[in-house]
Amino acid sequence: MRSSPRRLLLQRFLLLAAALIPFCGSLGSGFHFDDYAIFQDAAIRAPHGWFAVWNLRQTRPLTYFSFWLNYHLNGQAAAGYHAFNLLFHAAAALLLYECLRRIAPSAALFASLLFALHPLQSEPVNYIWARSIVLAALFTFASWRDWLEGRVWRATALFALALLAKEECAAFPLALVCLEWPLPRNRSRDLALTAMFVLSLLAAVHVLYALAITPGAPAGLHAGITPFHYFLAQGPVIWRYLRLAVLPFGFTVDPEITVPPAWLGIAAWFALAAAAVLLWRYSRWFAVALVLLLPSSSIFPAEDLAADRRMYLALAAVAVAATQFAQRVKCPAWLGGVVLALFAVVSVSRTSVWMSDERLWREAVAASPDKVRPKVQLARNVAPAEALSLLADARRIAPNDPAIATETGKTLLCMGNAAAALSEFGRALALDPRNPEYYNNRGVALAALGQRDAARQDFEHALQIAPDLMGARQNLIRLEQ
Repeated sequence: MRSSPRRLLLQRFLLLAAALIPFCGSLGSGFHFDDYAIFQDAAIRAPHGWFAVWNLRQTRPLTYFSFWLNYHLNGQAAAGYHAFNLLFHAAAALLLYECLRRIAPSAALFASLLFALHPLQSEPVNYIWARSIVLAALFTFASWRDWLEGRVWRATALFALALLAKEECAAFPLALVCLEWPLPRNRSRDLALTAMFVLSLLAAVHVLYALAITPGAPAGLHAGITPFHYFLAQGPVIWRYLRLAVLPFGFTVDPEITVPPAWLGIAAWFALAAAAVLLWRYSRWFAVALVLLLPSSSIFPAEDLAADRRMYLALAAVAVAATQFAQRVKCPAWLGGVVLALFAVVSVSRTSVWMSDERLWREAVAASPDKVRPKVQLARNVAPAEALSLLADARRIAPNDPAIATETGKTLLCMGNAAAALSEFGRALALDPRNPEYYNNRGVALAALGQRDAARQDFEHALQIAPDLMGARQNLIRLEQ
């Protein structure tokens, strides 16, 4: 039975509110972690950088184009960047609803509401750097809507845009196969689906190329983990994602994940496959969720073994599977309303955590006490005495991590102890002698100690390695004044 236009309008307004209200606090938030790298990219700062972001070295050019647009609309005002993330998320939720109305009408509204306000969405919505997966999902859902309406070649073009936002949506054609199996015989649809698979393959090749030529890339050959060990870790990681989807507590921006024994990792994958097979006759959506996770959570290694934002696209399928299960066991409507209300409250709470760097990283330190990065990040947001204590703890865990020496040096420099800072910056350089930031840091300490010639050499050396390093260029200008 088709909904009336007024009913559809009311449902869309409800969905829009569900997507915006729980996360609107992000408009008062700032930048976090990798967000600051946006402003170190010369292409984003340049007036004509909208063209430069489309070079072959750039893995997510459409996302970077949106950063360029943000920068030239509102500079470094964080609210504008967060507003873009919010709007993209709301548009993705609305497009998902339009798709589900056509393929799973009885589950469409509740599943879309779950997708819109679920606490798992807090990270991709509140973290500007995670915009890529939100933008990719938006274009994936737009592609899916056109596919369902028979505009298969426009759907293919929109899927290409999704890949340009983030390659993690590459499994979407396989998800289509799962949903439509057995496939209807149609030459145009077959050709378009083949074109989508080719686009996914090209995206994978492009990512491999870009990562191979990018020193220190956090994925691929430079990830510091083999594909097999990454695969072993991802079985338990996916079960963690699914647990967070059902019981949304225990969140952290930096989860402490280790590679399990081979038997445990393989058993976790077997359990996932068995669940998908057993549930197939009742709902294909669980299998679709696993398929959508494959690009980020299978064999392609990444430095971070888990990141909640990787669940953004797959959560759409999980939401439909959960809704259909609730309908099958005849859950009362009021219970669904209670679940949505509770999830919305948790999302508001999660957004509150993201509004403060100190709260965000204190939570991560508590959740991951044996990880170095949360301690280093928290040290940047607390008083110097506490920062040095945190960094000392981090050094006991990883005595040869140059990031710890670097942050210790910065803290000592802020305390006015340039000589001790110089020693720490020298230690960081000894551990990583090709890092331009470390030369720039040592140059700052040398300049503070009055050793101008040595400082100039370090700034110039940093610029030889990274000509676009804005901090080193600015320090060199100040030194010459």
